Amino acid sequence: IVHSEGMFYSLVCSTIAKRGIPEYLLESELNLTIPKRMDNSLDECSRFTPVDLDIETIMKYGLNSTQDCEQGWVYPTMKVPTLVTEFDLVCDRRDLSDISQSIFMGGLLAGSLIFSFLSDSRKSILVALFIMGFLGSIVSQAPHFYVYIALRFIMGTALAGIHINVATLSSEWVGPSYRPQALIIIHCANALGQMALAGIAYLIRDWRLFQIITSAPALVIIFYVWVLPSSARWLITRNKMKEAKEILLRAASINNRTISQDVIDQVPNEIRLLVRFVDSLVYYEMSLHVGDFGLNIYLTQLIFGAVEIPSRIFCMFLLQWIGRKKCQSTWLLLVGIVLFVTVLAVIGKSAMAAAFSSTCLFSAEIFPTIVRPFGLGFCSICARVAGILAPLLGMLARYHAAIPMFTCGSLALIAGILCFFLPETCNKDLQDLIPEPKPASVQEFGVHITLD
Repeated sequence: IVHSEGMFYSLVCSTIAKRGIPEYLLESELNLTIPKRMDNSLDECSRFTPVDLDIETIMKYGLNSTQDCEQGWVYPTMKVPTLVTEFDLVCDRRDLSDISQSIFMGGLLAGSLIFSFLSDSRKSILVALFIMGFLGSIVSQAPHFYVYIALRFIMGTALAGIHINVATLSSEWVGPSYRPQALIIIHCANALGQMALAGIAYLIRDWRLFQIITSAPALVIIFYVWVLPSSARWLITRNKMKEAKEILLRAASINNRTISQDVIDQVPNEIRLLVRFVDSLVYYEMSLHVGDFGLNIYLTQLIFGAVEIPSRIFCMFLLQWIGRKKCQSTWLLLVGIVLFVTVLAVIGKSAMAAAFSSTCLFSAEIFPTIVRPFGLGFCSICARVAGILAPLLGMLARYHAAIPMFTCGSLALIAGILCFFLPETCNKDLQDLIPEPKPASVQEFGVHITLD
């Protein structure tokens, strides 16, 4: 915000030939061209209609007729281009910023549909990483905002592929007692990335350079092609015994473990999908509006990332102590309660991070190996629908500031209660095949190969 003789402005309509150069925003020209609001601040979204009058007449009688900013805006406080200033995402275009987030989440939805049918998690991860790194760098050269949105949609598609298949591989490669640790470590890395993002955004204000720096590392990770293994469980269900045998022998040389399977209870799909929907809606709603909590946006981003790490680590132990469904329910109920009190927003973000980790683990354990990517993809679809709605829900705050948090808090309470109707998967082996139902009994089965 710039202060000039009692006038405050962060942007004003462009009324000068040399748009974007603050030196030309003289106080006299501002008084003659930009109307003021009741609080003596300059109106950001309108200007006086130009008239054929001399300067003395205008100064004596003033102007009353106004019009929209047809020549764009001037941003006197911006020394480097940001996405908002370069594409004029202000005034009647302000909602495009939130809409672009929804379109990105739409890409995640499309990716959930596409990658849920690509059952080879290893190849899917490598392809998605390449798309993320390559297009992330291309986005930095977007000449128009609509090109930027289109490329971000494709990036969202790739990101969904990474999320689904990382969860699949991490759940299939570890035993029941270590699945929480595997997933929580992944989510803690996500929190560290969120904290690093705050520092990078603070140091690099040019959005194009920021986009390159945050996307290019995905191209480096593509070298995982030589170290990332396929899922032995998936290979077995596809009758690729030789490849599975080689991978299992390699793993056995490290941990000397065997793989067993038990049938888990049938789960009400509606509850499972609703919980995933609510988790994502609340998590993204809080993450996308970090600037609404009264603190510096970079500091808030750092704090929100920092609180996720201890909450996720605590969640890792809680998942083993009290089980999956009780842990999931506890976190959601806590989120639902604290979101009704703005001052407890940090606690709510911490609990929401733990709930997000819990539901990801829970979802990965429920589906059999043969349909796990498809099942996680379907859960991810529900999550992405929530992600699409999250930015749009935030737009309702202009009608009343409490609407977004009240909605999220209410849904979290409902989902937390419904979690008690889910079965427990704690310390149970993953299911490989889809069992044929038997009345009043549980059918046991397994797939075995000899490693001799």
